[in-house]
Parts: sequence; C-alpha cells; structure tokens
Amino acid sequence: MSLEDALNRRPLALITGASSGIGEAFACALAERDHDVVLVARRADRLQDLAAKITRDHAVEAHVLTMDLSELGACDRVLDAVHAMGRHVDVLINNAGYSIPQSFAAVPWKAQQDFLMTLVVNACGLAHGVIPGMVERGGGRIIATASLAGFAPGVAGHTLYPGAKSLMMSFCQALDAEYRDKGLCVTAVSPGFVSTGFAAANGTDVVMAEAPRRLFLTPEQVVEAALKANDRRKVIVVPGWYNALAASLMRALPQGLVRWALMKGSAKYHLASD
Repeated sequence: MSLEDALNRRPLALITGASSGIGEAFACALAERDHDVVLVARRADRLQDLAAKITRDHAVEAHVLTMDLSELGACDRVLDAVHAMGRHVDVLINNAGYSIPQSFAAVPWKAQQDFLMTLVVNACGLAHGVIPGMVERGGGRIIATASLAGFAPGVAGHTLYPGAKSLMMSFCQALDAEYRDKGLCVTAVSPGFVSTGFAAANGTDVVMAEAPRRLFLTPEQVVEAALKANDRRKVIVVPGWYNALAASLMRALPQGLVRWALMKGSAKYHLASD
C-alpha cells in the first residue's frame, strides 16, 4: 500500500457481538460515519448478511470475523486477523455479552468461565491490544456496552452479570484517567431494557415481555447516546431519563434498601434449574 493510500484510508471500527442488536446498530452507525468495520461474532450467516447490507448502503469495507470470544486467546486471534488485513483498529466497540439467569452453582463452571472470558477477559484483552497503537497515532476510541445492572448490588440469578458490567464501567473510567491526555476517548454505555434478542437468548423473554414498553430503548437509541457521549469524552452514559433516574437512586439510597427492592423486583428473572 502506498503512503497516499494509507493516509486516505477510512478509519476502522472493530465491533464484537455484531451479529444482532446493539452490536449491529453500532456497525451500521459507524459505517454511516464513513468507517470501515470488522464484524466479530459466532454467527457467520448473520455477519455475512450484515456485511453485505453495510457495503451496499454505505460503500465502506465490511469484514467478517467469525470468532467465539469465550475461548482463551480469542482477543489475540481477532487482532492477528486485523493485522493480516494490513489494518489497525481506530475504534473498538466491546459489545459482546449475554447473561446466565440460573443460580451460580446450578450451571457447570465451564459456562460461568465462558461468560467471564466473553464479557471481561477478552474484552479487556482487545483493549490492551489496541491501546498502544492508538497512543502512538495520537488518538482512538473505545466504547463498552455496560448495563444499568452495573450500578446494582448482586441479587439471585444472573450472578456474575452485575459484577462484570460494574467492572467494565470502572475499567473505562481507569482507561480514561490513564489515556485521555494521549488522545483516547473512552465511554461505557449503561442501558436498561433494550429491544434485542438478549432475553430470548437467556430464556427470560416471556417475563421480559411483561415489562412496560415505555421502559425499552431501541438499539439505535443506545448507540446514538454512546457515540454522542464518546464525541464529548463523557466516560459513563446512561441513556433514557428513567434509567438515569434509576442509576442515581441506586447510588444515592442505602444499599440495603436498594438490594431489598431489587431482590423483590428481579425474582421473576431468576430461572429455576431443572
């Protein structure tokens, strides 16, 4: 590649969990911002369809990378694949995630380990891999999909989920403190209910359907809030006024009261084990 081609090349965004929901919305929004994209997820057919749509609608490059982020070393394999393309990551979207609604010991440890690998270890590994290059080039963007649950104390079911999301928010705050003056813009977006396939994947969709529709955001609303916050270098953003209010109350009220209320309200999302 010539120096002129390198200088004129579009920035590259790497999006994990890109096959549906918030990840798909991030991919489309960044393509609309004239970014090439690398789409990472396990479902190759969904990724191929999305890549074709993005290429058709936005005339940017869309690369498909089928990868299981629950595997040890997946972050290195993702970045090696990007390097093999002759590219570097300008925008990292750590979005891949799910939850396990059963009690902690009711599922095999391997399933809990896979959860931590996907939501924590490989997400942090991707950030670790891209930050040196971003610093060297004088800038870059990292956005993590956290959750309103990250503000909450732990309750029964989804045992590791609040902790993982809380870690991701604290991680983004730490990265901002370390790298803001080196040109990095780091944001954790923490939505509440979002209209995606998340609940169907963990088996709580029937219960989730009972929640008032006014409490749900679309993936596009979440992504718009995240990108606007990142543009302004805001580190934590909670989209939706009702979610922002809930986050404020969880931080302000006595934890014992918050935990009691959440245990009452969340019991229906804790699935009994067979």
